[in-house]
Amino acid sequence: MQKIETIPKLKPRAADAHKGDFGKVCIIAGSLGMSGAAALAGRSALRAGAGLVRVAVPKSILPIVASIEPCFTTIPLPEDNEGRITSKAINKILEIVNDNDVLAVGPGMGTSRELRAILEVLLEQENLKLVIDADGLNNLAAIKNWHKKLKANLILTPHPGEMKRLWSGLFREKLPDDRQEQAVKLAQITKSTVVLKGAGTIVTDSEKYYINSTGNPGMATAGSGDVLTGVIAAMLGQGLSSFDAAVLGVYIHGFAGDLAAEKLGQVAMITTDIIENLPYAFKKSE
Repeated sequence: MQKIETIPKLKPRAADAHKGDFGKVCIIAGSLGMSGAAALAGRSALRAGAGLVRVAVPKSILPIVASIEPCFTTIPLPEDNEGRITSKAINKILEIVNDNDVLAVGPGMGTSRELRAILEVLLEQENLKLVIDADGLNNLAAIKNWHKKLKANLILTPHPGEMKRLWSGLFREKLPDDRQEQAVKLAQITKSTVVLKGAGTIVTDSEKYYINSTGNPGMATAGSGDVLTGVIAAMLGQGLSSFDAAVLGVYIHGFAGDLAAEKLGQVAMITTDIIENLPYAFKKSE
C-alpha cells in the first residue's frame, strides 16, 4: 500500500471566478440542544473556501443556527417531538441533493429510526459526494448491511468510539488494536474513504494512506470534529477527490489548531479558535 506524504493543494482561483466555481455544500445536522454543531460545520465550510454553504436543520432551531453566522443560508426541515429531523424531510432532502455538489450529514443530529431511513436514501444516491460524521455514523452503524446498498461516494470520519460501533456492525472478528488496520479494512469493505480521527489521524481509501502530523491535544474539545466535517466538505466542493479532500482537510484542520495553540495555549482552546485560524492555515500552506 502506498504511503502519501505530499499534501494536496487547491488550484489557484481564476480572476473571473464566481461562487459557483467553488462548490455548493449542504450540511444536514443539528437537533434540539445541538444547534451549535450544525453552525460550527457550516462556518468551517465557509472558512475552508466553499462558494455557497447551506445548513439544513430541524425547523425549531433554525433561528438559532441562522443567527450564529450570516454568511450561510439555512433550510428548515420537519422534526419530531424531541427536535430531531424526521423521515418527512426525505423529499426535501432529495431536492437538496439535486441542488448541491456535496452533502455532509451527522453533526448533532441525534439517532432515531427515521434518521436511519433518511441515511439509507442518501446512501443509494448514485455519485453523491457524501461526508458522514458524528451521529450520522452512529445511525449508520445500526443499519444492517448498509455497505451493500452504497452508491454514493462516501467519506467516513469516525473517532475511535464511532469506529468501534461501525466495526461491530460490519465484521464478526474483534476490532484489531492497530489503527491503520482498522481504517484500511473499513475502507476496503465499504469502498469508501475513511478518516480515523485521533493523534496521528489516518486517511485511507484502502489503496493508499496518509498519517497526519498536524494537530495537538488542545483540539480535544467539543465541536472540533464538526469543524473537520465542514472543512472536508469544502475541499470536495472545490474539486478534490475524496482521498485528497480528506488529506488536505485533516492537515489544514490540524494546522489551524496548531496556530491557535501557539497564540492561546492548549488548555484554553475552544473550537471556534480553530475556525478563526483556518484562514492563516491556508495562507501559510500556499
